[in-house]
Amino acid sequence: LTWEPGPGVWIGIGLALSALVIIAWICAVERRLVVVALTLLLAGFSVAGWRAHSVAEIVLGYRYYGPVEGRIVAIDRSASDAVRLTLDRVRLKEVTPGRTPARVRISLHGTQGFLVPEPGLTVIATALLSPPGGAVEPGGYDFRRQAWFQGLGAVGYTRVPVLAYAPHEGRDVSLAIYRLRMRISAAVGAVLAEPAGGFAAAITTGDRSAIDREVLEALRASNLAHLLAISGLHMGLLTGFVYAALRHGLAAVPGLAVRYPIRKAAAVGALLAGVVYLGLSGGNVATERAFVMVAVMFFAVLVNRRAVTLRSVALAALIVLTLRPEALHGPGFQMSFAATTALVAVYDAMRGRDWSPARWPRWARIVGGVALSSLVAGLATAPIAAAHFNQVPHYGLVANVVSVPLMGMVVIPAAVLAVLLAPFGLAWVGLKLMEWPILWILAVARNVAEWPGSVSQVIAPEAAVLPLMALGALWLVIVRGRERLLGVVPM
Repeated sequence: LTWEPGPGVWIGIGLALSALVIIAWICAVERRLVVVALTLLLAGFSVAGWRAHSVAEIVLGYRYYGPVEGRIVAIDRSASDAVRLTLDRVRLKEVTPGRTPARVRISLHGTQGFLVPEPGLTVIATALLSPPGGAVEPGGYDFRRQAWFQGLGAVGYTRVPVLAYAPHEGRDVSLAIYRLRMRISAAVGAVLAEPAGGFAAAITTGDRSAIDREVLEALRASNLAHLLAISGLHMGLLTGFVYAALRHGLAAVPGLAVRYPIRKAAAVGALLAGVVYLGLSGGNVATERAFVMVAVMFFAVLVNRRAVTLRSVALAALIVLTLRPEALHGPGFQMSFAATTALVAVYDAMRGRDWSPARWPRWARIVGGVALSSLVAGLATAPIAAAHFNQVPHYGLVANVVSVPLMGMVVIPAAVLAVLLAPFGLAWVGLKLMEWPILWILAVARNVAEWPGSVSQVIAPEAAVLPLMALGALWLVIVRGRERLLGVVPM
């Protein structure tokens, strides 16, 4: 919306919701679907409004230059490859607490190195801060909106050294987990040299600070950047590997599978592994979304339902949007659920066909499955990527076919092995097993990115294009019979 709804609007929505609930209760069954749809629409609008107000924090209203004091709560890198510190408990000179942002983010330039940034450390610096900027063009990326939901009240930079002011204090659980993640990243980097170390740290702890900018550009140009984000692919591979390992391990115990539901026990173990991965990865939005999706799937196993269905995808989307309604506008949510929905729909349509080993060799099924999955996911996400990032990688299918199998069959199992061996001081065994496939993936990305015409630049479409395409695709997937072909019209 271009305006903020007032109290009258919310009162009206509340009355309308009450009326719709009553109507849904008393109306005929055949009309109830429309009423329920309207009810959910207004309820979603209400949840989005509540979320926007619940995260409200003070935003700096002017440019500030002077001393800044705060506690480090996050460390990452900017687009220019500069180290960035996110600070809370902020204090600004001659600025009252009622006008001081709860969080600020500062990029470090100039001569640094007087301290090693660590979560929980209170630091001081002289910095230039400004309110988060909005979109630079109509319909463009709006950083100010993203900063609002992140609680950032100001962003800026410093060209003077950042100094330690006070050591860690208290027992903040989130900061303790963050420090654990940083220690794990450092341990990974100590075993694996760059660029493999930075890639391994990114997929295990979500820390991308050690990845060079050139590596990132190559991964994006080859459509392999999704391998860095701890999202659906990684969470699915990890929990799927744990589930399969536990199920086959329990089945190998004589008589155990007969007496106990080992599928459910394996599902619980995989869920616990997902919880640990969620914590180690920092619990960012993409990882939370991925965990919700696999949690819904394994919950279906626990209640004896089919795990991979469009209903499961819809339920996961509903949970994510209830928790974080702002995710709907982000490319991560859109691409994740577009790819998942398309894959489930395609493989559901292929269900019942003859895929027996007698007709299709094992290698053909593996290569064909990876190729088909990459093709379907690429076609589903290409319009979204083009709209948000204004570029289309043309050889992503080739790069994914020769890279994704290594992620699933070597990298993720080796990461699990490293975790299991870590208490015995043998984590390096699993990490070393990860090194060569990671180097292969990076070599593929670098070579594919250098191919002529690997990337095309496109202009951003009108605001109505993506919603229309999404509605058309959903109609094509959900509706049965010839009427489903009407979904092609808006696409």
